[in-house]
Amino acid sequence: MSEIDFEELAEIELQKDEAEHAVMEKRKTSFTPATCEDTELSINHPYYDVARHGIVQLAGDDNSGRRVITFSCCRMPPSHQLNHSRLLEYLRYTLDQYVENDYTLVYFHYGLNSRNKPSLNWLQSAYKEFDRKYKKNLKALYVVHPTNFIKILWNIFKPLIRHDENLRDKQKGRPPPSAKVPPPRPPLPTQQFGVSLQYLKDKNKGQLIPPVMEQTVFYLKSKGLRVEGLFRRSASIQTIKEVQKLYNQGKPVNFDDYGDIHIPAVILKTFLRELPQPLLTFESYDQILGITSVESSLRVTSCKQVIQGLPEHNYVVLKYLICFLHMVSQESIYNKMTGSNLACVFGLNLIWPPEGASSLSALNPLNLFTELLIDFYSKIFSSRTVPGDILP
Repeated sequence: MSEIDFEELAEIELQKDEAEHAVMEKRKTSFTPATCEDTELSINHPYYDVARHGIVQLAGDDNSGRRVITFSCCRMPPSHQLNHSRLLEYLRYTLDQYVENDYTLVYFHYGLNSRNKPSLNWLQSAYKEFDRKYKKNLKALYVVHPTNFIKILWNIFKPLIRHDENLRDKQKGRPPPSAKVPPPRPPLPTQQFGVSLQYLKDKNKGQLIPPVMEQTVFYLKSKGLRVEGLFRRSASIQTIKEVQKLYNQGKPVNFDDYGDIHIPAVILKTFLRELPQPLLTFESYDQILGITSVESSLRVTSCKQVIQGLPEHNYVVLKYLICFLHMVSQESIYNKMTGSNLACVFGLNLIWPPEGASSLSALNPLNLFTELLIDFYSKIFSSRTVPGDILP
């Protein structure tokens, strides 16, 4: 079948979809995809013209701690209002922040119609643009609301859309994953995950550095600093839950027993992500988002001011962590984890908004702030003396 035939067939199937959903669309009188704009987005964003529609979004993390990126067709305005070449550039720009780590894509097909659909030529260009760099760490691709149009694309892009049958079979019968499972109420006296820094301090004889963080950092310092891709890779969900359970029950954990350096790395990220309040605190969120509007030469000073305003306990733990991440970045010739790469991994584990997930427009400032903390560790953390100080 020729490309023209496929284009015509795709148009026919889209028109069928529109007819089938006509009644539903009439009921949705407030449905205006073109106005679903990201209110947090700065007009200075390099792809503001595309990003403002909210077509591409960060949806948070999946159960393995992997970033989840969504593409929503219902937010695509009519084709004459959207430069599809710019959309492709923006999609690549967004994915570039994550492709060095494991990630998941979710494609919401509902809302694609004959008025806003890109051409098959555009889809073929997109396929060519996304080479192995973007595919090697793509751990899952979900297509939501598939139609006959998707089946047509399947015939064209079989190498792109792969489905892991074994993974699906393993997941059968499991309850749907929750965003965050709270600890028992009241938590165990030995609880380590999902409880506050103050709780951990009180239950560990006043120790400021949480045991999980102290033990994972010690292990990774001794055996992981030169491991390529440290913190990029995921680990077995079952193993991570087993290790969490051991910690929460106050039982000893020996990472040598698992033979996988990425397990303590994922445990450290999981510990940070499950804190009831982010290490950088909710109060600092808006200040951190403003870092991109600060003149480049003043950004380190601005970071320092934010850090100086943290509660003492948060400051001590953050300093301990950033000191370690700075050490990791110093070995980037071996582990390939520069301050920028580490920031992409840890940014959203250190700070998130009080409600909901961070939007894609927030990622650049959050990651930039984290990168500055790592690269300028000594300068940012030099002027405040607190118990438990650690120097590189």
